[in-house]
Amino acid sequence: MKPSLFTRWFGLLLAAVLAATLLSGCGYNQFQAKDEAVKAAWAEVVNQYQRRADLIPNLVNTVKGYATHEKDTLEAVTRARAAATSFQITPEVLNNPEAFQKFQQVQGELSNALSRLMAVSENYPQLKADTSFRDLQSQLEGTENRITVARQRYIAAVQDYNITVRSFPTNLTAMMFGYQAKPSFTVENEKSISTAPAVNFGK
Repeated sequence: MKPSLFTRWFGLLLAAVLAATLLSGCGYNQFQAKDEAVKAAWAEVVNQYQRRADLIPNLVNTVKGYATHEKDTLEAVTRARAAATSFQITPEVLNNPEAFQKFQQVQGELSNALSRLMAVSENYPQLKADTSFRDLQSQLEGTENRITVARQRYIAAVQDYNITVRSFPTNLTAMMFGYQAKPSFTVENEKSISTAPAVNFGK
């Protein structure tokens, strides 16, 4: 005897409810929430780095007006900015340790170039007194602080996500659905995370 239409629909509904319950219990929903948290934290990191990059052309032009002899330093900043902004930031970066490392590398090179520019600027009192320069200094300082906070939040979100990927029984769900540990920022020491780069030009 064939099952009735109602019986078939009821069976499908029961199977769907059971599957949803099992997926929820094994951490599937956790992965969805944590993955979205990582993406949101990453978006803020990218946003703050872009904000820094947007400030650099005006900074370079202002310094150029007073420090014409610092051509090499200014060109180094310009090249580093070009490398950082030309890096293709795609969603795959979060699942590709090599690409993530490259992103960190180009941003680190830009940070180093900016640090050298800041050191050079100390030799030009008139530059430090320039209103536009001081305004850019303030904006850059605030952006560096926001970058630090954004990186901290991303590191925390990735740590939370990766613990779920590696813990039992959610690691079984991770293997089943292809969830893998995500890369995070690496630093020389913890202080470089908790302290933004100094951008004080002798206020």
